[in-house]
Amino acid sequence: MNSNHTVRNGILWGLSFALMIAALYMVFVYVPTEKHAGIVQRIFYFHVPVAWVSFLAFFVTFISSILYLWKREIKWDAIACASAEAGVIFTTLVLITGPVWAKPAWGIWWTWDARLTTSLVLWLIYVAYLLVRSLASEPARGARYGAVIGIVGFIDVPVVFLTVNLWRTQHPTTIIFEGGLTTSMLITLLVCIAAFTFLYILLIIQSAGLKAMEADIKRLRSMKAE
Repeated sequence: MNSNHTVRNGILWGLSFALMIAALYMVFVYVPTEKHAGIVQRIFYFHVPVAWVSFLAFFVTFISSILYLWKREIKWDAIACASAEAGVIFTTLVLITGPVWAKPAWGIWWTWDARLTTSLVLWLIYVAYLLVRSLASEPARGARYGAVIGIVGFIDVPVVFLTVNLWRTQHPTTIIFEGGLTTSMLITLLVCIAAFTFLYILLIIQSAGLKAMEADIKRLRSMKAE
């Protein structure tokens, strides 16, 4: 069993490494420079994938939180928490790469338009999720409260995604779905999305496994103490 687990992890790490190398090559060598925005547009190939992964991470937290409240199994809580941590990391990257791209494109680092504001709110919601879990007097109580935040907080994810279509914002529209990319740009973007998605999967596998083990150890210690 351990051997199979090691082989699986080795394959995932190998695929993730290969995809990341391919993504870097395609971003900096293969794909042409966008003629209007210039070289700064290459941030797009990192900004969009990390945004996608943050949505995926919070969706996994949403589903896992529902399953935890329903079945009360530690594994679902571990997955929910691990995914929320990853989601916060990737949303932080979104909030960093966005302003770096916005400064040369818009002339400002930040503006309180709908897309940026709802993205910041999303980050704050899941930071609160992690704080509630860490500050709870009992792990089980923190898990329950966190699950509720993980479920309710997910409402902001579709709001963030739809802001550019619902309101007038400075943020570009969803050009990916409107045929606004050349073939080379689309291929590069898809490879970058695959690379960051594999990285997310690896982070979840490692983190959720450790959290489940920690929960089991704490439960055994409490049983022994009784």
